[in-house]
Amino acid sequence: MGHHHHHGHGHSHDHSHGHFEEAREGNKKGLIIALVITAGIMFLEFFGGIITNSLALLSDSGHMLSDTSSLLLSLIAIWFASRPASPKKSYGYYRFEILAALFNGISLFVIAGFIVWEAIGRFSEPPTVASGAMMLIASIGLLANLISAWSLMRKGDVKNNVNLRSAYLHILGDALGSVGAIVAGVFMLLFDWYIADPIISVIVALLILKSAWGVIKHSVHILMEGTPLTINQAEVKTFLEKIDGVIDVHDLHIWTITSGLDSLSCHMLIEDDKNSQTILQEAINIIREKLKIEHTTIQIENSLISHNELKV
Repeated sequence: MGHHHHHGHGHSHDHSHGHFEEAREGNKKGLIIALVITAGIMFLEFFGGIITNSLALLSDSGHMLSDTSSLLLSLIAIWFASRPASPKKSYGYYRFEILAALFNGISLFVIAGFIVWEAIGRFSEPPTVASGAMMLIASIGLLANLISAWSLMRKGDVKNNVNLRSAYLHILGDALGSVGAIVAGVFMLLFDWYIADPIISVIVALLILKSAWGVIKHSVHILMEGTPLTINQAEVKTFLEKIDGVIDVHDLHIWTITSGLDSLSCHMLIEDDKNSQTILQEAINIIREKLKIEHTTIQIENSLISHNELKV
């Protein structure tokens, strides 16, 4: 059962790797800016709450604390992921970012749950709230959140990096909370309508839940070695089988190591009289151009090779 392993790495590896590292640097910068701003506002709200004796501010500073820790976790994850691979961890620590995103997604669920629980208690007898001070601080909080969110969007890759997206959603959840507090403050100031506070809290919590679910689903998909969402496996099989001399492509796996870093492995059965290296090079080129995947491991087989049916 001789397995020949032809391992093909193209030479343009450095170019794409450089782009990957550049994106990571941007993510790091965006997170640091957002972390500094969020932590600053957290302290402002905490001391402001003590001075003005406002429970709303103190509880919001608690919310900010969870945001600060989730940003810190995302930052630690990026630092951790950049550690070199070792013989025991041959893929390095990249997956730590996905674990951080999953943890952040779950913590968003918990926060939303707390908000709903608190709001239900307030529906029966809404407490009087010092709406003026609350609106002022909420406005400062909102401004800070928007600057943080903007710095993450400008410097980092919020769309494709699941770790960064989870941190961004925390900040966005906070910004929604601030908008909610301002809107509720207006109702309370104009109409003494204190029930606005819990109603708006529940709406914000539901929006947070929706985003958190997306992050959790995506993280679990990556941890389960799911095929990247942008790639259609059947299509990949088809265009590899179109290469001249290829009879069949099997044991095809495409998975994500961390956001922006995908891998592919497969076996290719080729005609006996064809040059295996030429076909291998063509396959590497196709995968790099069409899928932007650099990390490919392709096993070339001809009629002399037989292996048992593989489990996955």
